[in-house]
Amino acid sequence: MVVNTIFLKFWFHFLILVLFQTCMTCINTNNTTLSEHKRRYFFNFCLWQDDSKRHSVSLDDTPRGSWASSIFDLKNSTPDALLPSVLERTAAEDMDRRNAENRQQGRHADLLGLYPAPDEDEAIERCAIPEVPKEHSGQRIMVKCLSLKFEIEIEPIFGTLALYDVREKKKISEDFHFDLNSDQMKSLLRPHSPHVAISTLARSAIFSITYPSPDIFLVIKLEKVLQQGDIGECCEPYMVMKESDSTKHKEKLEKLRAQAEQMCTRLGRFRMPFAWTAIHLLNIVSSVGGLDRSDSDSDTERKGTWNERKKKGFERMSVGEDMCNFTNFRPATLTVTNFFKQEGDRLSDEDLYKFLADMRRPSSVLRRLRPVTAQLKIDISPAPEAPHYCLSPELLHVKPYPDPRVRPTKEVLEFPARYVYTPHTTYRNLLYVYPQSVNFSSRQGSVRNIAVKVQFMAGEDPSQAMPVIFGKSSCAEFYKEAYTQVIYHNKSPEFYEEVKMKIPANLTDNHHLLFTFYHISCQTKQNTPLETPVGYTWIPLMQHGRLRTGSFSLPVSVDKPPPSYSVLTPDVQLPGMKWVDNHKGVFNVEVKAASSVHTQDPHLDKFFTLVYVLEEYSFPYRLKDVIITEANVEAELKASMAALKGALLDTCVRFLHQLMSKLILLIVHPPVIAGQIVNLGRAAFEAMALLVNQIHKNLEGNQDHHGRNNLLSSYIHYCFHLPTTEPVSPPYATLSRATARPTSLLLSRSKSISNSNPDLASTPATPDEEVQRIIGSKASERACNRMSAFIETASILCPPSRQIAKKVLLHEELALQWVVSTSTVREASLQQAWFFFQLMVKSMSHHLFLSSRLDMPRRQRFPDRFVDDIAALVCAISADIASRYHKDVELVERLNSSLAFFLNDLLSLLDRGFVFNLVRSYYKQVHINKLHTAQNPNSLTALRMDFIRIVCSHEHYVTLNLPCATLSPPASPSPSTSSTTSQSSAFSCHVQDQGVVSMFELSVPFRQQHFLSGLLLAELSLILEPDGEGVFFLHKKAISALHSLLCSHDADPRYTDPQVRSHIAQLYLPLIPIVMETLGQLYDFTDPSPQRVRHASVLVDDNDPDNGTISQSVAMAIAGSPLPHSKANHFTLPSVAGRQCSTLSAECSRTLLVCFLWVLKNADAGLLERWISDLSVPQINRLLDLLHLCLSCFEYKGKKALQRINSLTFKKSQDMKARLEEAILGTIGARQEMVRRCRGTTERSPYGGQENVRWRKNVTHWRQNADRVDKSEVEQESVVDGNLATEAALIALDTLEVIVKTVVMSELKESVLVGVLRVLLHSMAGNQSALFLQHCFSTQRALVYKFPEMLFEEDTELCADLCLRLLRHCSSSVSSIRSHASSSLYLLMRQNFEIGNNFARVKMQVTMSLSSLVGTSMKFNEEHLRRSLKTILTYAEDDLELRDSPFPEQVQDLVFNLHMILTDTVKMKEHQQDPEMLIDLMYRIAKGYQNSPDLRLTWLQNMAGKHSERGNHAEAAHCLVHSAALVAEYLSMLEDCRYLPIGCVSFQSISSNVLEESAVSDDILSPEEEGICSGKYFSESGLVGLLEQAAASFNMAAMYEAINEVYKILCPIHEANRDFKKLASVHGKLQDAFNKVYNQRMFGTYFRVGLYGCRFGDLDEQEFVYKEPSITKLAEISHRLEEFYSERFGDDVVVIIKDSNPVDKNKLDPNKAYLQITYVEPFFDTYELKERITYFDKNYNLRTFMYCTPFTLDGRAHGDLHEQYKRKTILTTSHAFPYIKTRINVIHKEEIVLMPMEVAIEDMQKKTQELAFATHQDPADPKMLQMVLQGCVGTTVNQGPLEVAQVFLSEIPEDPKLFRHHNKLRLCFKDFSKRCEDALRKNKSLIGPDQKEYHRELERNYTKLREALFPLINRKIPQLYRPLPLPTTPTQR
Repeated sequence: MVVNTIFLKFWFHFLILVLFQTCMTCINTNNTTLSEHKRRYFFNFCLWQDDSKRHSVSLDDTPRGSWASSIFDLKNSTPDALLPSVLERTAAEDMDRRNAENRQQGRHADLLGLYPAPDEDEAIERCAIPEVPKEHSGQRIMVKCLSLKFEIEIEPIFGTLALYDVREKKKISEDFHFDLNSDQMKSLLRPHSPHVAISTLARSAIFSITYPSPDIFLVIKLEKVLQQGDIGECCEPYMVMKESDSTKHKEKLEKLRAQAEQMCTRLGRFRMPFAWTAIHLLNIVSSVGGLDRSDSDSDTERKGTWNERKKKGFERMSVGEDMCNFTNFRPATLTVTNFFKQEGDRLSDEDLYKFLADMRRPSSVLRRLRPVTAQLKIDISPAPEAPHYCLSPELLHVKPYPDPRVRPTKEVLEFPARYVYTPHTTYRNLLYVYPQSVNFSSRQGSVRNIAVKVQFMAGEDPSQAMPVIFGKSSCAEFYKEAYTQVIYHNKSPEFYEEVKMKIPANLTDNHHLLFTFYHISCQTKQNTPLETPVGYTWIPLMQHGRLRTGSFSLPVSVDKPPPSYSVLTPDVQLPGMKWVDNHKGVFNVEVKAASSVHTQDPHLDKFFTLVYVLEEYSFPYRLKDVIITEANVEAELKASMAALKGALLDTCVRFLHQLMSKLILLIVHPPVIAGQIVNLGRAAFEAMALLVNQIHKNLEGNQDHHGRNNLLSSYIHYCFHLPTTEPVSPPYATLSRATARPTSLLLSRSKSISNSNPDLASTPATPDEEVQRIIGSKASERACNRMSAFIETASILCPPSRQIAKKVLLHEELALQWVVSTSTVREASLQQAWFFFQLMVKSMSHHLFLSSRLDMPRRQRFPDRFVDDIAALVCAISADIASRYHKDVELVERLNSSLAFFLNDLLSLLDRGFVFNLVRSYYKQVHINKLHTAQNPNSLTALRMDFIRIVCSHEHYVTLNLPCATLSPPASPSPSTSSTTSQSSAFSCHVQDQGVVSMFELSVPFRQQHFLSGLLLAELSLILEPDGEGVFFLHKKAISALHSLLCSHDADPRYTDPQVRSHIAQLYLPLIPIVMETLGQLYDFTDPSPQRVRHASVLVDDNDPDNGTISQSVAMAIAGSPLPHSKANHFTLPSVAGRQCSTLSAECSRTLLVCFLWVLKNADAGLLERWISDLSVPQINRLLDLLHLCLSCFEYKGKKALQRINSLTFKKSQDMKARLEEAILGTIGARQEMVRRCRGTTERSPYGGQENVRWRKNVTHWRQNADRVDKSEVEQESVVDGNLATEAALIALDTLEVIVKTVVMSELKESVLVGVLRVLLHSMAGNQSALFLQHCFSTQRALVYKFPEMLFEEDTELCADLCLRLLRHCSSSVSSIRSHASSSLYLLMRQNFEIGNNFARVKMQVTMSLSSLVGTSMKFNEEHLRRSLKTILTYAEDDLELRDSPFPEQVQDLVFNLHMILTDTVKMKEHQQDPEMLIDLMYRIAKGYQNSPDLRLTWLQNMAGKHSERGNHAEAAHCLVHSAALVAEYLSMLEDCRYLPIGCVSFQSISSNVLEESAVSDDILSPEEEGICSGKYFSESGLVGLLEQAAASFNMAAMYEAINEVYKILCPIHEANRDFKKLASVHGKLQDAFNKVYNQRMFGTYFRVGLYGCRFGDLDEQEFVYKEPSITKLAEISHRLEEFYSERFGDDVVVIIKDSNPVDKNKLDPNKAYLQITYVEPFFDTYELKERITYFDKNYNLRTFMYCTPFTLDGRAHGDLHEQYKRKTILTTSHAFPYIKTRINVIHKEEIVLMPMEVAIEDMQKKTQELAFATHQDPADPKMLQMVLQGCVGTTVNQGPLEVAQVFLSEIPEDPKLFRHHNKLRLCFKDFSKRCEDALRKNKSLIGPDQKEYHRELERNYTKLREALFPLINRKIPQLYRPLPLPTTPTQR
């Protein structure tokens, strides 16, 4: 019944179809050929016939729908908006003009603003503004003392904090005194300190640590008021008494308090040591846990001096130091409970260091110390950046200080562990006195409780003691005296006291320190004074004009010193004085100074003193033993300047500003001695050069990337000024280059702003206003409030009213001295040339301002002799660069950049023509001709590149290049631009008509007129030469220089006008031919394969990493051969194979291309047209190739690609071979090495590994290593990237229009236009914005309109590509794109129709395109495509001109066919997650195209791709075999080649399924017809390719035998072509395959799946055999299918039928979906087994499968032996496995029922086979054999075979039908018994002695079994031996 219904349906559809086609045939009779009718008719008929016919077999044949339903769906869909005027006929010129106007709307003016900023490492022209000189500060920690509690509170306790470095054995901070006593305790001491200064109430301190170390301790010392008894006695109450025992010790406590009160009243001024403890800071940092210690380097908010970074750069640090970071640990509050009692005889610092060392490890030393129980609570945290209420070490308020009444925080002065190289910027004049010990053991009398009083005396009278000693805690701010601690009853005490003094600035010989020694009487006795003086000593502070510091061992006088003692030292034996211990040194004291007044260095002291003597003219002057007079002062001064090199470096640095100022003063104001001017210029210059060089050499880590010492550059920038006789205003900053881009420009360049100061608010009206602005500008970076006043109050310097009488100009003297310098001085000045250049430039600018010369003509500003000196200097330095570049690489690089900066600065001060001549003189020295003999030409090239880049960074670079002048050679090679030329008038003239070609070449006129840009482009051209040695480093350097310049133009507000931009672009027009010439070397962005270089077939890439040989250039460099350089002619196409080619990296290529696009964008279109018109066709094609590459390069990659920061576009090519080449050729510059050292990077590459991060996101280096990127950043990045892609594509489109406009009249336009269209198609293929696509479609429509023959009369591939691109955009989600694509597609059809009679081809191309699109891209939206199809239909209906023609019907016919393909695609999308259903749908679509070979082939390949994705390689291979068979079928129809396969039949040996690819007879469908079999695969090479792919897939599927069958077809083709290389490859692959045949292989597992229920739709009651991967368990497939269908239908809907019995649908719930899954095995008849021998044979070409179901007659599955039945089900599938699908429907089912005796026979046969296999296994497996034997004869299973025999053989059956079964079973047991005996015999030969007993047991069991079986198996049925009719079984097979 079902079959009949389906048959009727089929005929109904068929009749409708025939009627419809007949109608269509009648309508189109006039315009359509008969063959086309037949093809369409047969195509559609077969499509429906096949689909209807197959419905009865399986799902594959579900109807695809009908034309009627297709029309209905399409008619009801909504079209997109129609484009106005698309159907109108417009003149080509008007169309072009309108398109051009539309393209210019809404464009980005600055292309390079969308591109990543220039690489920071390459920005050599950028100079960082030096840091403002400021007070040194290390890592700062804040310590807050919160509370101090003891078990008993009886007296005040005082605390002191200080930092100690155990490793350095040095105290690294001053003392901080704190008082945490209660008010009650403080009141005990009020009589001794009635006035308490708020500064002494501080409880928190900020410590600075310059050199963090794991050995730093915070030492806390406690003191108490002096009392009677030694330290141990005084500590005893604190050790034994507790507050909890207060009642117990009440009386004792009261007594102690009364005693303490008495002592405080009497001895309150004196202290005694009490206890101490220490905190290891490393434990605080590490245990609390740093926030993120790896980020410490980025902590730059508090701009400390370079010392904070120095340790990272060049100081060696241990691993522990790396961990010590005190800037960002988590704050910790500590409670210190263990204090150690002070030992009276171990108070020195040496003892303390021993204790601290013991604290780091468990030591018995500390255990012996008695602990004092206390609780000190302190808080340790990183110090805030700007703490409130902070006092400096001098007790000055540090802003912010809102309220002076608040308890302050003190900054504790640091004593750095090692030298700190920072100049003084604040006034500091502190003196620290450390009494250490005194020995009065030989002193007679009561001298035991010794206190030392320290006083700072201005004279000898006691009243002249000065109040300069800082108070400690809870006391007055300053005192006149300080007392040391008292050690009870100790005649030779040690002290740890620190006395801090604020000494006067101007010390005299009378200032001295006075020490008075007292015996303190602790007991109250009558007539006994409290303090008795027992000794005196002193230290005179000034000696020979120098402050005396250091360690002293002083004798002590018993008597009071006599008058005038202070000018002598105690070492002098004064008459009548009595000394302790016979005038020996008994008192040890140390004096330290922290002073910005006293240098404490003899060399500096002498120099400053001599300068002072000259300034004050105070002759004679005694200096040590020398009397300075007018006669010898010159010699002494010169000697002192020469001796400055012997001064300590840290001292020189600390007084650097004063030192440099004095040297400059001696140059500018030569002293007048005895009426004669003394010229000290040479000596001062030499001293300055040596000093500067010494600072540079010793402070390598404190340099910028130009090798400039930051201390020196900071001095020039902020502190240097020309000495004048007028009061000098504070210094100011000049000639600083931008460190960061102005926010308004968003670009890291300095050219677009003032080169002299980045903070100028507006652009100068004239270039020379710059210098005036320089002078008036303030420092851009202000110091913090701690800075010296001269930084904070910078003001404009006014010209003095009167000129200075007679003085030397600093710049002139510097130039002169430099030119005439020799030997060491010249070398030193060369080493630090930058310093003298900057000094000269700043001096020149100051001089122009101070002398009011800014308005003078440039030629008259400076005298000729100075200009000559400058020229000689530049020439000499250029010669040094040229001669020393290969020896002193680092020096030469520094010198080169310094010279370039100098010339750049001179462009603002001197005549520009003169400066250009200096540049020319540099080039003459470092000229290209020298490269022929140069040892390392790349280094010279790199130097010149850096030089020209710096010079070109001038802010008036554009004006200097004369962008508006004609190219007639000027009178002078580099004319000076007028000083008054304004930027506004620079572009006022027009380009005159001239030879356009010369504007696009680096001709002599071009290079003379545009001097600087000509030099830059010439360098770029040289480096990019294909024959040159432009290694990666040079490529990057040259391209980066150009990119940087163009960026500055884009960001410069002066150049926003398009006309101005076009003039600027003229400076770079030769870049276009340069890049065209470089095309072959550019990275191929269109090719996803690893090959990087374009045109690889023509150019051999010696630098390709895959090329194993060393390139010629590297080999020549190794051999020491010179490298010749020659300039290639423009536009010579690569013709010689094997030519050396230096290739560009992806990053360099991308940057070069964006520069190329910038020139195209901004160049005048008329100029471009005239230039292109002179180009030949190969040259234009090269330009088109370049545009094609640009489109690929800048294609939008999407957000995911942006998240992969190291993607292809930005990746560096830094393989090992490139590094080797760089090292050999020597192009790793010293500057790059220096940059890496300064930044502390460990990257081995010279180019750095952290670069090209988008500047506009402020992404720092650590961002690249972050795991996640901020989404908002990626969002913004993607927007910028999208805009860049759009703008780049629009520039390419503009250029294409120019090319079309230019070649339209040419005779050779066809080849050019094809190239244009290819570029256009390529742009459509990428990810493009809607804006670009609209313009692109407009251009495409205009092109097709103007040149239709290009598409329809030439190669069909262009038409096919265009159709595919248009259809892809018809499915866009953006309606505007769909509108344009639909209109383009419709106009394409119309244009084709109007040409005539070729619409079949376009239909086929569009249909194939859609099939390819839906088969390969699952991302498109069918609804969008349906709307586009409706739009095309609407255009056809609205087209009035063609309404009466057959065209609308043909369009409708095509659109409906496309819609049907789309409908199938919808179903495919619904089943995306069901791989079997998806493949079935693709199979059905492919089947529907049985008579359209191109489309069927497309879908077969789509299926192969899907199978490969899922790892179904066997199925993928069969799809490819079917494809090859299809191709072979049609090739055999085209021509008869004996070596080609004769069609599908030739593939039968591979698969029996392949016959379905047989073509229909050629009278219906002929491959000769146009549009049929036109794809690339329908050729011999296509067939070979498909077979090769099939072989590869079979190899991956491990079906090696099938590979042989494939190559049997392939080998004759290769033999016929004599392709022996391919034959060798084939046989090699065959050998590999045959060798793998014996490997262990696992093929598929098969399951029968039945689907029941209406929810499955067409699949209801369908049965399939599924092929699953090998070793798939039943549970796995059950779970997979159940889970899949549960997701689709719902969890409670899907039911798994657990058994394999036939399903009765009437018993099923109609609302549920049922799955029945059964494991099946391949089934073979006996005759088949003879041929299927190997494992492969038994798993290939499978069509029959079997599964067994046990049952009993009463319905149970299992029963006793005599009632156990079995059902065998044999399934036959429609095709053989493997096939092009993984599931095949079952077309036939057969059942066989076995009776109980037959079941027993099968079981016994199976056991017998197992025994036989185990017995004859080779090699023998004893374990396997014994396991099988045990199962057959073992005692535990004797009931098995024996019970079967007893049940079925004990009696002869009554039913004669069973006689033969009975006899067969009896014979089975006989065979079984024989096999058991053989197995036992085999086992006996295999076992060892230890298994003999086990074997005997097996033999005994076998004997018993045999005896029991003997009567049963020897009983014969007599009836069998007489003739009887053949019995019939109830069921038959």
